[in-house]
Amino acid sequence: MTEPAFFDEMTLADGAVRPAYKELSDWLTSTPAEQFRLKRREADILFRRLGITFAVYGEGGDPERLIPFDVIPRVLSALEWAYMQKGLEQRVRTLNAFIWDIYHDQEILKAGVVPEALILKNSSYLPEMQGVDPPGGIYSHISGIDMVRVGENDFYVLEDNCRTPSGVSYMLENREVMMRLFPALFSQHRVAPVDEYGDYLVQTLRECAPRHVEGEATVAILTPGIFNSAYFEHSFLADQMGVELVEGQDLFVEGESVFMRTTQGPKQVDVIYRRIDDAFIDPLTFNPESALGVPGLMNVYRAGRITLANGVGAGIADDKAVYTYVPAMVKFYLGEEPILKNVPTYRCADQDSLAYVLDNLAELVVKEVHGSGGYGMLVGPKASQAEREAYAARIKADPSDFIAQPTLALSTCPTHVEEGVAPRHVDFRPFVLSSGASIRMVKGGLTRVALKSGSLVVNSSQGGGTKDTWVLEE
Repeated sequence: MTEPAFFDEMTLADGAVRPAYKELSDWLTSTPAEQFRLKRREADILFRRLGITFAVYGEGGDPERLIPFDVIPRVLSALEWAYMQKGLEQRVRTLNAFIWDIYHDQEILKAGVVPEALILKNSSYLPEMQGVDPPGGIYSHISGIDMVRVGENDFYVLEDNCRTPSGVSYMLENREVMMRLFPALFSQHRVAPVDEYGDYLVQTLRECAPRHVEGEATVAILTPGIFNSAYFEHSFLADQMGVELVEGQDLFVEGESVFMRTTQGPKQVDVIYRRIDDAFIDPLTFNPESALGVPGLMNVYRAGRITLANGVGAGIADDKAVYTYVPAMVKFYLGEEPILKNVPTYRCADQDSLAYVLDNLAELVVKEVHGSGGYGMLVGPKASQAEREAYAARIKADPSDFIAQPTLALSTCPTHVEEGVAPRHVDFRPFVLSSGASIRMVKGGLTRVALKSGSLVVNSSQGGGTKDTWVLEE
C-alpha cells in the first residue's frame, strides 16, 4: 500500500513557508532547542497548578493524567477560518433542524432521505422526547464538530458531537498558558481572542430560557461529580460564566419548577447546562437506579418550564451511521449545497459495504457507531493481521454497530517532540453555540495532535496531546 501524501500546514511542496506561518517559522528557526524543553517543562508545571487533568481508566495506577501540551501553536488564516465558520453554522443549523424533525413530524423519514429503521431502532433515539418542544426549538446548544484537513481547501467533518461535547476548557487554558510562556511571540501576531467563550456561552443559554422567565434567567451547570473525567471542565466553566455548579442532590422539583438548594434557601433554576448523559438525567423517566439526576426533571422539561442544554435526545445526531446522511440533510432542510464535506463512509449494515469493508480492513479505519474517545476502533494499516481478524469477527457478529472510512491523509503541523521539532498529525474541534436567536463561536477551537510518529490517533486517552490554535485577524 502506498503511503498517502500529507498536507503540511506550514510548508509548501517547494519548501517555502505559507504566509500565515511566516513569523512562526522564523521563531522556530531562531529558538534554541533547550528553550523549547524549558518551556515545555514550565507548561507542565502551570497545568499541574491549574489542576487540568483527564482520566484514563482500565490501565492500572492513578487514572488522572496531565494532558500532553505542545508549545508550538497551530495557525489558521482569517480566510481559512471564515470558510470553516460559514460551513459550521450551516451544519449546526441542519443538525438542530434534523433533531427537531425526528421528534416531531419525521418528514425526512417519510421522504425516504434517511432510513426509518436507522432512527427508530437506534438506541440514541428516545421515544420519550416525541412531541416535546424545547425552548427556541434548539437541541444542540453546544456543538463540538470534529474536523480534519487533507489539502489546501479540503476540510472534512469527521464526526458531530451534539450530546455533551467536552474539551473547551483545554482550548481556553492552552491560550492562557501560551500567553504566559511566549508574550513576545504573541506581539508579532494578530491572534483572535478566545477568552470571551464564557460570556458567549452564558448569553446563549440565557437566550434559550423558557418563555415564562422574566428578567435574567438563572443558569446552573449539572455535573455528575468530582469523579467524572471532565469534572475540571465543569468547574472551570461554572467559574467562567459566574453560575452555580450543582449535582443532582442539590436540585429538586416542586410543582412545575426546578429549584437548587442554597444557603439562602431554595432558588428557582431556569436553564441547566447538563453534563450528565440522558440515561441518568431523571430516574423517574430513564434509569431508575441513577443517583446522578433529578427525579421529576423530565416532567418540568416536557412542560416547557426549564431548558436543558444540550437537549435530551440530541445524541441521535452523534450516531456515526446517521452522520453519513448529514450532506443530504443540508439539502433537505436548508435547500443548500453542503459547505463542509463528510469523510466517505461505509455503513456495515449495508451488505455491499460490509463485503467491501471485510475485504479491505488493512486500508480502512473502522469505528463503533456509538463509540468515542478513540476506544473500540481499528486503524487497519497500523493493526496486525491477528487484530484485523479479531475485529472482523466483531463486525460480522453485529454489522450495524460499525462504520468504516478510508485512512485519511490528515494534515500535519510542526510539533515539539523528544527529537526536536517535527510534523505531527492534527485534527480540530471548534465549539458552536446556538440559541435559535443566534449562532456564536470564538475564533479558535481545540487542536488535538498525535504525538507518536506516524500515528493518526489524536485522542488524549490514546497518547495524543493538544496545542493552542491561532486564528489570525485580517
